[in-house]
Amino acid sequence: MPATAKKRSTAPARRASRPDGDATRLTLIETAGQVFAERGYAEATSKEICERAGMPLASVNYHFGSRGGLYEAVLIAAHQQVIGLDDLMKLVEAIEDPKLKLRTVLTQLVRLATRAGAPWGFRVVLREVMTPSAAMPALIEKAVRPKSQFMLGLVSGAMGLPPEHPTVQRGLIFALLPCLAIMIVPKDVPAKLLPAIARDSDGLADELMRYVMAGLDAMASAQRPEKKAEKTGKKQTSLARPPALATKREKA
Repeated sequence: MPATAKKRSTAPARRASRPDGDATRLTLIETAGQVFAERGYAEATSKEICERAGMPLASVNYHFGSRGGLYEAVLIAAHQQVIGLDDLMKLVEAIEDPKLKLRTVLTQLVRLATRAGAPWGFRVVLREVMTPSAAMPALIEKAVRPKSQFMLGLVSGAMGLPPEHPTVQRGLIFALLPCLAIMIVPKDVPAKLLPAIARDSDGLADELMRYVMAGLDAMASAQRPEKKAEKTGKKQTSLARPPALATKREKA
């Protein structure tokens, strides 16, 4: 009896699994973020990034178009890593008082700035601020502008003035600058020069909030109609002709 021929399987051959595109992008961004934080954009190379990520050199161009495209993606991720817009919105979604909303967000920024073991995003953003690259416009449009509009709304509510008012826009800068300064200063500097700051981050946040909120209240108060009228009246009085001079001219 002839031997029965073995049937060939009709099932498709199993292909070697390929890494998911999104997962590959995220791995490259994470690895590149660490390299850019250590070396800066000018000194970091695609070769080193791909070697650390365990990927072919062509991966950067394939997923991001160029090293510059990868850096732009890293910058935006770094800004989100510091704190994302969704995180900011969640902080205040259950709060009704406008001043408490602003205080809550600013307090969280101080806590993030003073925590130990800051992620690589802090250093990447700091490097970009100190030495802006061609990616700065993209960072502003895609990451900074949406957060600045959100923060402007908080300051507007706390001051009781419209967002387009120049005083509100200046108030936003004055409110954020101390938080940004704390983020930028290396953590060991306050510990050496001003040890009380390093020891009590909660105290730092509380007193900074008193300082900032009092300043915003004073700025808003100066813009109220009665205050402006009072200022205008004082100016007119100071510009009026002195009585003694007026009398002399009348006699002449």
